[in-house]
Amino acid sequence: MSRFRLKKKTVPFRSAGELDAMAAAGAVVGRALVAVRDAARVGVCTLELDEVAETVIREAGGVPSFKGYHGFPGSICSSVNEVVVHGIPDRSTVLAAGDLVSIDCGAILDGWHGDSAWTFGVGELSAEDADLSEATRLAMEAGIAAMIDGNRLTDVSHAIETATYAQAARLGRDLAIVDGYGGHGIGREMHMEPFLANEGDPGKGPLLVVGSTLAIEPMLTLGTPDTSVLEDDWTVVTDDGARAAHWEHTVAVTADGPRILTPRP
Repeated sequence: MSRFRLKKKTVPFRSAGELDAMAAAGAVVGRALVAVRDAARVGVCTLELDEVAETVIREAGGVPSFKGYHGFPGSICSSVNEVVVHGIPDRSTVLAAGDLVSIDCGAILDGWHGDSAWTFGVGELSAEDADLSEATRLAMEAGIAAMIDGNRLTDVSHAIETATYAQAARLGRDLAIVDGYGGHGIGREMHMEPFLANEGDPGKGPLLVVGSTLAIEPMLTLGTPDTSVLEDDWTVVTDDGARAAHWEHTVAVTADGPRILTPRP
């Protein structure tokens, strides 16, 4: 009987030049997000924010990757307060002081995708909401730090989970990881395998290797982890009405450590 060696499954990887191309797409996303945040003031509707993002993306020679994706009508997902993700930009959602706003944005440039999200306040946030957003950002940062050659997929998941509960303890807040949603592979398509859970035991799943790319995106709430999708088949809201936050970067494994491919100016 012949002997054979099983190849270990890896998270899909890109060449150095392909990572640079992804970073160019990601930089467009970063500029769009900053422009949206600058435009997010009391009295502005989320459709106006969508128009800002689309203008930035198209002027850079890119295409909004969300627009038309499975029928989604916007260039951004604009999720306000109890909306976790996939909020549809419209004229009826008008920003008010103290709103907690999560903006998710994607762009395609020369065939490569960038995908990133962040949460910010309209004016001054309550201490509770500020803690929620900061904890979500730090959970993302922990996931990014686990993007190391030789780690496994769920090492990233576990890092996000561990950081979430460390922040909950530090802040004295009841934070929940939104159930059923997470990050994903990304490259020539926006959503690729593998799915990246935001919690789980370490040491499982495909290997991370130099060039592996993932969109890392924790979603946390100040209440239940349970959500529902509204009748528009897109908008995800917390079941208890608690506020939610969402942070995301597209990240690559490199020989020198994690590389964020969606930098913000």
